[in-house]
Formats: sequence, C-alpha cells, structure tokens
Amino acid sequence: MGHYLVTGAAGFIGAYTSETLLQDGHTVIGIDNMNDAYDVRMKEYRLLRLQKIPGFTFHKIDISLKKEIEPLKKEKFDAIIHLAARAGVRASVENPWLYYETNVTGTLNLLELSRSAGIPKFLLASTSSIYGANPPYPTPESASSSEPLQPYAASKKAGEVLAHAYHSLHGLDVSIVRYFTVYGPAGRPDLAIFRFCQWISEGQPVRVNGDGEVSRGFTYVDDIARGTILALKPLGYEIINLGGHEVITINGLIKLLEELIGKKADVQYGPPNLADMPSNWADVSKAERLLGWEPRVSLREGVKKIVDWYAAERSWVSGILTP
Repeated sequence: MGHYLVTGAAGFIGAYTSETLLQDGHTVIGIDNMNDAYDVRMKEYRLLRLQKIPGFTFHKIDISLKKEIEPLKKEKFDAIIHLAARAGVRASVENPWLYYETNVTGTLNLLELSRSAGIPKFLLASTSSIYGANPPYPTPESASSSEPLQPYAASKKAGEVLAHAYHSLHGLDVSIVRYFTVYGPAGRPDLAIFRFCQWISEGQPVRVNGDGEVSRGFTYVDDIARGTILALKPLGYEIINLGGHEVITINGLIKLLEELIGKKADVQYGPPNLADMPSNWADVSKAERLLGWEPRVSLREGVKKIVDWYAAERSWVSGILTP
C-alpha cells in the first residue's frame, strides 16, 4: 500500500481523490490552508468526512509558505498529488497576485520538497482553461497552451513549466492532468452546476453571463479521481487530458436541472464575461492509451446525483454563499 501527500485535501477534487485512495487501503496525509476562496463550510464538510476514515491525517498548511512545507520532509511519501490551487477564471482577474502565490510559488515549494526528500512521483493538477480561446475540438494535449485568457490559466501554465524543469534537471517523474469542468456532490459553489441547483431549488434568479450558448464538457468527480490515481504510474513526463464525453450548453444544463429538480428557472441573462472560454471539449484518447481511462458517468446520471445530494443536505447547503 502507498503513502501519499495530497495537497488541497479539503478541496473538491482533493477530497474525492483522498477518499478513493483511503478506500483502496492507502494512507494519506492531507494538507490545506482552508482559505475563504469560497464558503469555507463546504471545505469543512468534506474534511469532516475524510477525518472519519482510517489512514487519513490532516495538517493545516499554506503551500505558498516554504517554512510550513519543510516539516513534511520527514515523511516517506510514494508520491505528491498536488491538487491545491487558487481556482476560478473570473476571480483571478481581480487578484492575480494571490493566484501566483499559490499556483506558482506553492508548486515550486512542493517540487523542491519532492526533489530534496527523494519523493519519486509528482502529479500536478492543471486545467483546460490553459488552451485559450480557439483550440481545436475535441482538444488534444498537443494544442497550443501559450495564449491563456486569464491569470488563472497563466499561473497553471507556469506550474507546468516548473514541473518540466524539475523533470529535466532532477529526473522527477511528472504527470500533469488537465481537468475539464469537474462537477459532483459537494462541488465548488462558485461553479455553474451548484449555483444553478441552489438558485432553482430556492426560487432565486438564475444569473447567466451572456446568452447561455457557451458549452462545457462536464466531467464527474469520481471519474476525475480515478484518472488522477491512474496517472500516478511512472510516465517520465506526460500531460494528459481528463475530461467528459458529453458537451452541453449552459442553457441545456439549466433545462436538465429544471427537469430533475421539478421547478422552473427564472433565468436572467447578463453581459458575457471576457474571462470565460467559449467552449471546452476534451480529446481523451491519450488518457485511454496511457492509463486505460475513459469517463464512465453520464451527464444526466451525474447531475441527478448532485440534485439528490442537494435535497438531502438542503438544511445547510441552501445557505452556502454563491457569488
């Protein structure tokens, strides 16, 4: 059994990945700074679930502070699974410095930990936002990632480049997984599916940027956690897309939620946001070839799981802040 360091363990993908590892009999040290990038009650909910599982240890650590990372050198990790990040394309426009502290300096600190402690495997979570405005669809890993549209995507590109430098200089085995619009129960409340589910359920206006015709290839979080763990195999240095097989417009997503919740949405359209990509749709043939991975959960099945979870937890999630 393996012993893993998972950064961002109270985050959405970090919590699911940690839980999957623990259920498979591995041990996990999870770290997170429990920041208020979104309503911290969601992070506390995920963390409480993890702390009930044998084999999990939690430390409140800010990865952007090297002195807080140093004590982890005494552990003998089989891999660092680096999922901690300041995420969100729109918020990165407002405070890009914060994004670089976490996503660049934090990644550098963890690469240094891997090098100095002899940790053989480094997995870095990246993003489909890195492909910019006009990639081919479905988008392969070979598409240009040199024209990011926001500081968030630029900071994730910087982390990828740092990881390549450590692979080249120090022989670190690196997997970079580029995620495409991850969703699921207890997901980030600043993303569309949670917000729309809450707003429709509570009879609040559903605010949409633009005309609602932008589209996304949503990927269920269980599929993402499974692909992330598969990418821990020795690969040298590889960049791998993990994305959904079904693409839907925002308008289509609202209609699906209306049907599953059983309530009509009060949709209010506003101006488009220049930080938003017009679409994303992953070419995952490389993940299938290298990892034997493909998405399994259909969009309708995954959205139904969110609707059911929201209904079960409505007493408190109805009050979660959705920007």
